[in-house]
Amino acid sequence: MLGFLANAGVATNAVAADLSEPQKVIEDASSQLKARMQDPGFTKDFRKITEFVHSVIYPRADFDLISSLVLGKLWKDASASEKEAFKKEFQTLLIRTYSRAFVEFKEWSVRFLPLNPDEDERKVMVKTEILQPGLQPIAVNYRMLFKQGEWKVYDILIEGVSLVTNYRTSFKNEVERTGSLREVINQLAKRNTEALSAQNHS
Repeated sequence: MLGFLANAGVATNAVAADLSEPQKVIEDASSQLKARMQDPGFTKDFRKITEFVHSVIYPRADFDLISSLVLGKLWKDASASEKEAFKKEFQTLLIRTYSRAFVEFKEWSVRFLPLNPDEDERKVMVKTEILQPGLQPIAVNYRMLFKQGEWKVYDILIEGVSLVTNYRTSFKNEVERTGSLREVINQLAKRNTEALSAQNHS
């Protein structure tokens, strides 16, 4: 769903009835995204794309948990306003990154691999492969948590590389460089605004 992001597969070659509940969350989002991206007119309007991707991904991802995991120790020391601002801008970063990926990849499908039981029944790793004609499959795994009656994604591993770990290192380095989480959030907000503006005028 949002490699979700660099991934985001889509149409699946598995029968929905054969999938577990957490797998169905990924399959449902992928199918919606795949179907909408078949419209050439729609894919030319990046703002509409990001709005649609957000509407599909947001209900299926725990952005509060993702944001806290990405900031790690920095999250504990952040003020309430910094937490909300970071969550908003980081969410925008992920959505626009995945939106761009969905536009760039045309032919693909998702293969669901067997689930391995976890000691904690509230957590599961949904393993998939993104299939593209003539290319090697890409391993995309989703860490999911059962919370308040729903399965939600809180990390994505692409070829074994964790989205959370990658961004945690990146933001930690940025805070050390600038000396302020607030400054990092401001810079992220600026980059988001500029990127969305550039996409809509390209």
